[in-house]
Amino acid sequence: MEESLEREMQRAIRKNHPVSVLFIDLDHFKRFNDTFGHDAGDLVLRSIADLFRKLFRVDDVVCRYGGEEFGIILPESSAENAAIRANALREETKKLQVQYKNHALGRITLSIGVASFPDHGQTSDELLKAADQCLYKSKAAGRDKVTVATRRSSDRDMADKAVD
Repeated sequence: MEESLEREMQRAIRKNHPVSVLFIDLDHFKRFNDTFGHDAGDLVLRSIADLFRKLFRVDDVVCRYGGEEFGIILPESSAENAAIRANALREETKKLQVQYKNHALGRITLSIGVASFPDHGQTSDELLKAADQCLYKSKAAGRDKVTVATRRSSDRDMADKAVD
């Protein structure tokens, strides 16, 4: 993911375009594994991957960042457009009806953090940190939220806003 982001940021600098990053966490994923077993958890992950393929462009870079965490790089996408796409993903995820061995696994929700170059970071590390901080704000605000990094014009410190 870091290599792809670095490449996309260099391309964004050359073309004078934004690039956005989504950090995504499947809310309460552990309960799928604990309640239904690891095969059910794997099915949830495959269902999310299918949704990613449906909703994201071929030029977008989708990466599994951890067990149930994902990072998505959106070349030539502003923070505003990235937030729209993140909310569309969040809403479509809630509509998933995953069944495992004739048992409905329940509602799946996502917490998402969004940050964009150049507004929220000038380096890939800064951008990833901003998106990660926003992800944790989404989780702290009750989950099933998208939080977008924003910059206050007065002191250039980071402020964040959650959008439902």
